[in-house]
Amino acid sequence: MRDELVLRGEDGTVLPMDIARWHAEPSDEELDVLARVRPPAVDLGCGPGRHVVALNERGVPALGIDAAPAAVATARARGALVLERSIFARVPGVGRWGSVLLLDGNIGIGGDPISLLRRARRLVRRDGNVLVEASSPGVASKTLRVRVDRRGEQGPAFAWSVLSVDDIAATAGAAELSVSDVWEGGGRWFSELAPA
Repeated sequence: MRDELVLRGEDGTVLPMDIARWHAEPSDEELDVLARVRPPAVDLGCGPGRHVVALNERGVPALGIDAAPAAVATARARGALVLERSIFARVPGVGRWGSVLLLDGNIGIGGDPISLLRRARRLVRRDGNVLVEASSPGVASKTLRVRVDRRGEQGPAFAWSVLSVDDIAATAGAAELSVSDVWEGGGRWFSELAPA
């Protein structure tokens, strides 16, 4: 549908982007994920900051990081503490975060889930966790070049990955993380990872 905002792969893959969900309050399944957060938390690719705000409302210190100026402005308007920068740039508190969040498909950032999870591993403390949303079982994991397509108007190409929950253990292992738990909620798949 031309009115959708999607990630359109150069190989023909279309990955819908749920903009309505990104601006809504966290769903029940997301609240279940946030209940596993160990303070303080850092949300990589926080977008409009809804998880950061939800954690703060529960008394959990949280910081969001996002490179998109519009997302950062929206998050700050909601009252979230957010840094505008790449998640691979300097981040305060390296090795001292209780939890790292990679939700809403953010495991795809940069097109290299192993490097992204290694980054998360460096940020989290030894007794911390990394909370990841993955694609459903049976979905093919892959890396591709995509463009944001809004009503047929496309932006510049960038690398993105799809990571199936089927492949989370091997990918986490390559990043010196182990899988503590995998679960489904509301048709979405999540995993809790711990430093190996």
